[in-house]
Amino acid sequence: MQFFFLQVANSSNATNYLPIALQLVFAAGLITTIMVLSNYLGPKRKTADKLVNFESGVEIKGNARQPMAIKYFLVAILFVLFDVEVIFFYPYAVNFRELKWDGFWAVVMFVGLFVAGFIYIIKKGALDWED
Repeated sequence: MQFFFLQVANSSNATNYLPIALQLVFAAGLITTIMVLSNYLGPKRKTADKLVNFESGVEIKGNARQPMAIKYFLVAILFVLFDVEVIFFYPYAVNFRELKWDGFWAVVMFVGLFVAGFIYIIKKGALDWED
């Protein structure tokens, strides 16, 4: 008995994508069904306590729509930047013996560029919080 879905002789045939299409249709149908059923079957008791905004257990003070200092966003972007930099050390740590001195100098240059950028950020005063 030949299995129709396991044959890959003709890779340009559209029927090879049928299992993926079926899985996507099933997933979309399941998500839609769960959302519709939870909307119709879920409890709908709106009390004053449930309608109040929850701010991590902290009492609400002032308007949440007031502008925020750009320094918060700058620090967040810097965190992501330097966090991604650390991720690039993993392949080097795994292959440092095969990379030898060329790999070492490439990593030194990589770190040097980020240190230069960090020094530039400090010199510009981007991390000074006194306003």
